[in-house]
Amino acid sequence: MDRIDLFRIFVRVVETGGFSRAAASLNMPRSSVSTAIQELESRLGTRLLARTTRSVAATPDGRAFYDHATRLIADIEDTESLFRRDRTSPRGTLRVDMPGRIGRLIVAPALPAFLSHYPEIDIELGVTDRTVNLIEDGVDCVVRVGPLQDSTLIARKIGMLDLINVASPTYLSGHGVPATPQDLAHHQAVRYVSPSNGRIEDWEWSEGGRLHTLQMSGRVTVSSAEALIACTLAGLGLIQIPAFDVATYLDTGTLVEVLPAYRADPVAMTLLYPHRRHLSPRLQVFADWLSVLLTDRTGSAE
Repeated sequence: MDRIDLFRIFVRVVETGGFSRAAASLNMPRSSVSTAIQELESRLGTRLLARTTRSVAATPDGRAFYDHATRLIADIEDTESLFRRDRTSPRGTLRVDMPGRIGRLIVAPALPAFLSHYPEIDIELGVTDRTVNLIEDGVDCVVRVGPLQDSTLIARKIGMLDLINVASPTYLSGHGVPATPQDLAHHQAVRYVSPSNGRIEDWEWSEGGRLHTLQMSGRVTVSSAEALIACTLAGLGLIQIPAFDVATYLDTGTLVEVLPAYRADPVAMTLLYPHRRHLSPRLQVFADWLSVLLTDRTGSAE
């Protein structure tokens, strides 16, 4: 096996923390990954990985080699694409993950134009509201909405999402239309629990330059945007949601905006990808395309 291939396999084992996860992300047998690591350790004359029954971690020599290997791989990939960028379009498979409704409503319908413009790029599109691990899941980049947790990932802001308050006419006819945030004490919300941290999100609004929060009452709690909208359409309560998510329902009158003067602050959309000195050409063109697309479709601005 070529030495650079050995380096890539070693780097993936370190980043995923296991032989099986590395093999799955590389689409190769676990036995081949194990053989590659043994060959690499034999060539270098040192033990790179400490193995237990439950985990795999880099030894001190392994950590030092990992730093050098990642730099070398980045240099090789950059060198290989030095002239290709001017002669051919970006190529390869790009693995992307993003929130479900952004993927289904905005990105998927626009993909034909992107793929037509870049005929040598293939997209593996994951749409889920859960937080994926880029390294363990073998994903090249993810779209996140809202505050970011501390991370070693590179973050690129790609827009802002306007949040609005909505309810169904059925709910409002039975409970009245709130005129001020003080009226919320007499209303029900469809509550949303974050899949990433398991906490029920507070109701928020900005007033007088300050952010206010309130724990809303509600008999139904959901963990996905799809369920949030469905329950609201069923008349189960108020929700706060990105405006693009319910634009069609607002146009038809199926949902109605309430408290328009008391909206939550817009939330950031961010593209995250692993730390590398250079972006791959395919990731660079996708990030640029995605930023323009989301800004156009959501009315946001970077």
